[in-house]
Amino acid sequence: MQKTLTKSATLTGLGLHSGEPATVEVHPASANYGIWFRRTDISSGDAMVPALWNAVVERPLCTLIENADGATVSTIEHIMAALHGCGIHNALVDVSGPEVPILDGSAAPFVAAFLKAGITELSEPAQAIRVLKTVEVRNGDAVATLAPADHLQIDFEIDFVDAAIGQQTKRLNMANGAFVRELSDSRTFCRNSDVEFMRANGLALGGTLENAVVVDGEHVLSPGGLRHTDEAVRHKMLDALGDLATAGAPILGHYRGNRAGHAMTNRLLRALFADPSAYEFVECDATIAAFLPGEGVTKADLPKVA
Repeated sequence: MQKTLTKSATLTGLGLHSGEPATVEVHPASANYGIWFRRTDISSGDAMVPALWNAVVERPLCTLIENADGATVSTIEHIMAALHGCGIHNALVDVSGPEVPILDGSAAPFVAAFLKAGITELSEPAQAIRVLKTVEVRNGDAVATLAPADHLQIDFEIDFVDAAIGQQTKRLNMANGAFVRELSDSRTFCRNSDVEFMRANGLALGGTLENAVVVDGEHVLSPGGLRHTDEAVRHKMLDALGDLATAGAPILGHYRGNRAGHAMTNRLLRALFADPSAYEFVECDATIAAFLPGEGVTKADLPKVA
């Protein structure tokens, strides 16, 4: 069955790129509503922005959605991953500014708020998108692929010159709360050498050592070090799940990313939906539903950092 929140959840923090404070209030929604963002600071024009692949506008370092009136919401990837990873299909997300707050740089605070608010089943069956044939996009050394599979799997590989990150690979079956247990607390990361460049270009103005993992060569500059030895690749998988959630329904397929980012995953979804023979919508029976992300997740699955 489709799911929504039992009651609203509220979180407040700074935007990673803008450095401006913002509040998000995530409200329950009816069956077949989907995920919508609403800019509460906009008094004229359409303030509603759909969290869908065809509303995504390419931006560096984050996922940004825009409606026909030009209203935008950026840095939606972590909250989208939390919604999808908790199995929430329908919600209205009120945002008091142009950017979702970064919080601790992971999805764990969102997950904790959703599990505290409670998750409710609705009367309508869930729909899923079954991948029927392999679709791939490339950009230089970066590759993103979706291939047929019975349920969502994510493979990711990264390779950074900094020894604190280096080459990392991970494969994960996303069924039964795996996102919450394995990925939700992994934080966004960057190289110290990139920090000044980003700030000079108006990016990461709200970034601190408390809401991102900053590395310099073999050193981790953020207090407390890493939450996982492979936290970087886990966070890339978290981002991928959040970006895949803009498909509008859970995906039954195998995602592979090699040096891929937000733009690549969106291009992959656009390639998938451009080919009607590459996918089909299916109603989730009990067997399919049992393997969807978030099915059966409980507070006990949440990492202790949240």
